[in-house]
Amino acid sequence: MSFILTAEGVVKQFGAFRALDGVDIAVERGKVTLIIGPNGSGKTTFVNVVTGVYKPEAGRVLFYKDGRAVDITGWPPHKVFEAGIVRTFQIPQIFLKLTVLENLLVVARGQRGEGVLPALTRNWVKQEEELAKRAFKILKAVRLEDKWDSPAYLLSAGELKLLELARALMAGAELIILDEPIAGVPIDQAHEVFKTVKEINQTGTTFLVIEHRIDIAFKYVDYVYAMASGRVISKGTPEQVANDPKVKEVYIGG
Repeated sequence: MSFILTAEGVVKQFGAFRALDGVDIAVERGKVTLIIGPNGSGKTTFVNVVTGVYKPEAGRVLFYKDGRAVDITGWPPHKVFEAGIVRTFQIPQIFLKLTVLENLLVVARGQRGEGVLPALTRNWVKQEEELAKRAFKILKAVRLEDKWDSPAYLLSAGELKLLELARALMAGAELIILDEPIAGVPIDQAHEVFKTVKEINQTGTTFLVIEHRIDIAFKYVDYVYAMASGRVISKGTPEQVANDPKVKEVYIGG
């Protein structure tokens, strides 16, 4: 079994409140891993530690890149992003007045046209053409190719979530962390979002997902962690976690 991310004994406190209490989570490369739990269980805090928003009081986070383990504990968000970990948000963080295509192009890395001298010499034109081709390929993968010239504010709730996913792919993510990718999305669109995630996963991209709507999410994920009160209380296949009495009591309610 090959992991792309491991968290070992992670502790995060806010004053006297311990939001994460020795969390151990491992994300297998090439799989879709899900974290569930009631509000306040520590799911988003965990993601914020992984992505550098918070620095933990104890424990470490390892990202496995190019055959070696890199300790990214406490790295700032931009450095985590550059390493290949990209997250989305429950409320999509996109440029609503830009077109769908423009939203992808602005996140592409290493654009030569952004420099003063390259811009003057126009040696960036070919790269721009290549980026546009790549963007259209990604838009096709997330089923947004026919919306490429639409302003983002015209997209549906599900399409906005897919646009965030497309932006993560355009940024060259090796691990994509989805924070409630179907929150506020109608059920038919919610299934489309997860179907798209699974299709992209099958091409090699690894996903770590936080989601409350487990009735939908469980159909598409490979492995599940259940959290409560800052701790992992159960882990395993969706079926194993769904049938765990601790999960029924704490998360499902009985």
